[in-house]
Amino acid sequence: MNLQSFVCGAWHSGRDSGVAMRDATTGEVIAQASSAGVDFAAVLGHARDVGGPALRAMTFHERAGVLKGLAKRLSELKEEFYALSYRTGATKNDSMIDIDGGIGTVFVFASKGSRELPNAHVYVDGDVEGLSKGGSFVGQHIYVSREGAAVHINAFNFPVWGMLEKLAPTLLAGMPAIVKPATATAYLTELVVRRIVESKILPEGALQLVCGGLGDLFDHLDCQDSISFTGSAHTASRLRVHPAIIRHAVPFIAETDSLNSSILALDAVPGTAEFDLFVKEVVREMTVKAGQKCTAIRKALVPAAVAGDVVAALQTALQKITVGDPRAEGVRMGPLVSQEQRADVLARVAELRGEADLVAGNLDQFDVQGADATRGAFVPPLLLLSRNPRAARAVHEVEAFGPVATVLPYHDTADAIALARRGEGSLAASVFSADDALASRIVLGLAPYHGRILVVNKSCAKESTGHGSPLAPLVHGGPGRAGGGEEMGGIRGVLHYMQRTAVQGSPDTITATIGRWVRGSRLRDPGRHPFRIPFNDLELGDTLKSADREVTLADIEQFAALSGDNFYAHMSETDAARNPLFGGRVAHGYFLISAAAGLFVDPDYGPVLGNYGLDELRFVKPVKPGDRIKVRLTCARKSLRADKGWGEVAWDTEITNQNQETVAAYFVLTMISIYAVPDSMGVA
Repeated sequence: MNLQSFVCGAWHSGRDSGVAMRDATTGEVIAQASSAGVDFAAVLGHARDVGGPALRAMTFHERAGVLKGLAKRLSELKEEFYALSYRTGATKNDSMIDIDGGIGTVFVFASKGSRELPNAHVYVDGDVEGLSKGGSFVGQHIYVSREGAAVHINAFNFPVWGMLEKLAPTLLAGMPAIVKPATATAYLTELVVRRIVESKILPEGALQLVCGGLGDLFDHLDCQDSISFTGSAHTASRLRVHPAIIRHAVPFIAETDSLNSSILALDAVPGTAEFDLFVKEVVREMTVKAGQKCTAIRKALVPAAVAGDVVAALQTALQKITVGDPRAEGVRMGPLVSQEQRADVLARVAELRGEADLVAGNLDQFDVQGADATRGAFVPPLLLLSRNPRAARAVHEVEAFGPVATVLPYHDTADAIALARRGEGSLAASVFSADDALASRIVLGLAPYHGRILVVNKSCAKESTGHGSPLAPLVHGGPGRAGGGEEMGGIRGVLHYMQRTAVQGSPDTITATIGRWVRGSRLRDPGRHPFRIPFNDLELGDTLKSADREVTLADIEQFAALSGDNFYAHMSETDAARNPLFGGRVAHGYFLISAAAGLFVDPDYGPVLGNYGLDELRFVKPVKPGDRIKVRLTCARKSLRADKGWGEVAWDTEITNQNQETVAAYFVLTMISIYAVPDSMGVA
């Protein structure tokens, strides 16, 4: 089949035959890809002028809803994707990591978008910064959607996950994406994009696909665009210095080569659970996706005293791995993605063998189940043993991107850390240890050079997702050789595709800009109790100022009796007087919160459905018997949950004493119906 690009709202066939793609198992030509004839200036224009405005018109919650709908639709089509995935050399388990993992990532960002982002267009970063003595001049950092396009250049090893893990945070950020998959497996990406386009879930222009080269697209980039690249460090370094990227300071996120280490700690001797878990993990990382993972274990660091035991255990485990056609029953590892990739891996192994001995795997003769080894891109699992890890060069610089790992014996913990750091920046590392203090020492030694570190012991092993599994809530990236970038990482991943701006002005200006009431802004008297106002009619700044109440010694003692909190500062004048913070008996902080609720709560049935918590509670000044308190309650934040019939409202709450001094400050969180008087179903 001839793959097509989806650009400017239509499918486009290349003007030439392009590059041929072959079934990894049989060598059969299955597709060709070319982008010849694509107008890349128009592609960028379509993203900027059509896709971007459509996405930015949505709130974060609306974009999250789109992602959820997309993930649900793709989940219904998984079997079709699995069937084509076999042609990449992936087993069913490999395909689940790629396909289910990618869809799961979209679900995660949909959930995070609806739970952790506001139902708004602006993301507020941090607290208001006071910039003047009188409080009339303040600053606030915000994030807004960029008005360009995100160009995603993906690797061949994860044609589905690689696209979706970039696409989900990009769309949630309100930015359209132009996806360029690696040609070797582009046929699977193209199928997934076809199904996305057919679903009509995404707005026009939000997603475009380029099968083939990117032509002159980089020449048309500007400061509102961004690049997210996964691939070789060599290619990344070449792209980074493109004149347009330099001239316009185009953000460039890269995830590149990585020599990842796994460390068997000194305490994890043979016979321990951690030793067995280490062996199992190294084998899994060598064989899942035929070792074609940017996070795979390349260096297995083991105490020199047990290196022989480790090698023997790995040899035994690797002998059980059946290599062959991924469609065949019992096959645990398929071929590499292409003959070109096989040749590259074997060349890298030849370099490694200059410094290490091959201790598992026979390159001259090995069994392949259900396939012709001469036609497919097969390589057996290959384990090497470094002869001198400290003097070695290749094991710390050369990545054989396949089922290859090298065992490196180390002398002590400092030596293990030093050998892992020789990778000069890695995506992931893992530590197998039951000694938390030792594990902590290793983690802190590795952290400056690694983007993610997994610590495994018998207590977490069952639920651990493993060394090589990037997770949507955590950053995926690493320093130095690994590219120096980050992807995913929950909301951090979304913010990569947004612009952070510092806004300075009066509190009222900041309130109008960010859609949140900030202290110092005007207060509004709504003419009735704010709790009587439905969500849609409630305005930022709507305020209740309560009557005051005297706090008595009887209040303190009755609260102590009711709560059981008899802390001396509340109950003993003598002991409380010795406390330098109080100098005498004081009211319980939680009594003040309760008393404040009694001052501001409107008790009758109405729009307020419930209180679900407090945020940022601080007790600022002690309250003593005889003090008089009152409350200011101001509508500070609103977030609509339209599908539920209510919205979330955060009330800026301040308790003051008779001297107008703040004694406590916090946010009261409530759910308020969008209707005036909800019935039992939440509908007027």
